[in-house]
Amino acid sequence: MNLFDVYSLFDVVPVRAKGCRVWDDKGTEYLDLYGGHAVISVGHSHPHYIAALTEQLNRIGFYSNSVVNPLQGELAQRIGKASGYEDYSLFLDNSGAESNENALKLASFHTGKDRIIAFRRSFHGRTSGAVAVTDNPAIVSPFNANHKVTFCELNDAEGVEQALQQGDVAGIIIEGIQGCGGIHVPETSFMQALERLCHTYGAVLILDEVQSGYGRTGRFFAHQWNGIRPDIITMGKGIANGFPCGGILISPQFQARKGMLGTTFGGNYLAMSAALAVLDIIEEDGLIENAYHVGEYIKFHLPASPRIKEVRGRGLMIGIEMNEDVAPLRQKLLFDYHIFTGVAGKNMIRLLAPLCLTLDEAKQFLEAFAAILKS
Repeated sequence: MNLFDVYSLFDVVPVRAKGCRVWDDKGTEYLDLYGGHAVISVGHSHPHYIAALTEQLNRIGFYSNSVVNPLQGELAQRIGKASGYEDYSLFLDNSGAESNENALKLASFHTGKDRIIAFRRSFHGRTSGAVAVTDNPAIVSPFNANHKVTFCELNDAEGVEQALQQGDVAGIIIEGIQGCGGIHVPETSFMQALERLCHTYGAVLILDEVQSGYGRTGRFFAHQWNGIRPDIITMGKGIANGFPCGGILISPQFQARKGMLGTTFGGNYLAMSAALAVLDIIEEDGLIENAYHVGEYIKFHLPASPRIKEVRGRGLMIGIEMNEDVAPLRQKLLFDYHIFTGVAGKNMIRLLAPLCLTLDEAKQFLEAFAAILKS
């Protein structure tokens, strides 16, 4: 049997990692500025993280959600305190896509309506509802396309209100900062308008913080730069530093009923141990503040070049839009300078480094990037 060939792969085989460094099977050391799609939040192989998972596995690794798991309640308390959402409830699942799926379902349950407003260039996942609200026809099958979704332009509050006036909208889903769509940061006035419009028209405001949350931008959630409080906040990626985990924060206006949501693996012992360790490290090492300061340092010190069109983002969620196809540039970074980066579309280098990235590591990237731009 062969693997189903859907991934474009670099010829690199990582076998070991620590902090922001990765080593391949040939012994080559790489600087990781991508963190496996923003998943590695507190750095690779942190000793506290390893110890927490090992100790938990030596006790019990799994049982279903038909029994009490005190670690779930502990994580809810910790996330509530860290994020400032202590009055919200937590539902745990396995991934960002599942979190968005559950958020959309909950919005529809709550309102009794069936249409969702999403935004151009959005990405929310690849499961049925999540991919339906993703603005990428190449990954939306005919089956997924049957959901009722209206795509509006980012920062167009008037267009959103026109869509809401039809009266059948269950919710609006928006990323704290658009990730795969090109690191587009929504305007504060627009985010505040969405909050008002949802209250006016009885729709649920869902903030997708799967990529932009968990301290990446210098606040616990990216939307907190905008001074709003959404109805549902979705999480994934960095929540457990590589162990599959996701969740949604749900405002007090929602009423739970037995069987409304469910999951087999969500909130399992190992995921909870990983997620609790992540919060320990974020808090003890001051990683949210570090993410902001190191990210801003990178943006400020990027070399001036006519090859660069625009730099966008906050903290360690940075997009460098180029006036050219970035594939050759990314290849040089990886194979000549041994630096992992990501992309968004054909013209953007995307940086999603672990939140523990140091200034010295940032300077290593800046020097390499400047050298490539001059070549």
